[in-house]
Amino acid sequence: MLKEGEAAPGFNVTADDGSKISLDDYRGRNLVLYFYPKANTTGCTHESVEFRDALKEFEALNTAVVGCSGDSVEDQTKFKTRYKLNFPLLADTEFEVVEAYKARRMKSFFGKSFLGIVRTTFWIGPDGKIHKIWPKVTPKGHAAEVLAAIREE
Repeated sequence: MLKEGEAAPGFNVTADDGSKISLDDYRGRNLVLYFYPKANTTGCTHESVEFRDALKEFEALNTAVVGCSGDSVEDQTKFKTRYKLNFPLLADTEFEVVEAYKARRMKSFFGKSFLGIVRTTFWIGPDGKIHKIWPKVTPKGHAAEVLAAIREE
């Protein structure tokens, strides 16, 4: 498990618009990197819309927001367009970023166990170090919770 204070794992992955995004793109500012199980599902939509609605407040605190799941570029693009999301969504189809951040673990649903993405959020500081980790996220109210933590700094 990653720990607060450690260097955040680097990444270079395709975003919803086909561009490549890396951790280095965010040097010098805060980054909220949140992992979600699947685009266009209820919880993931709720969480993403809350981040969308609070983006100006994050930006006022020198903070970028990026979502990440194992969905394809096409699925991420549809999700972003449908909900007018105003930040990048990473299409981590090979689970490289998900695995580096330990966001894919065994889950259980209706008595069946499976390997899946666990809703997890990382606040990465301007120096590239993990400032705070939310290992188990409840979608409703999460963006406000992250924003409050950044404001407290």
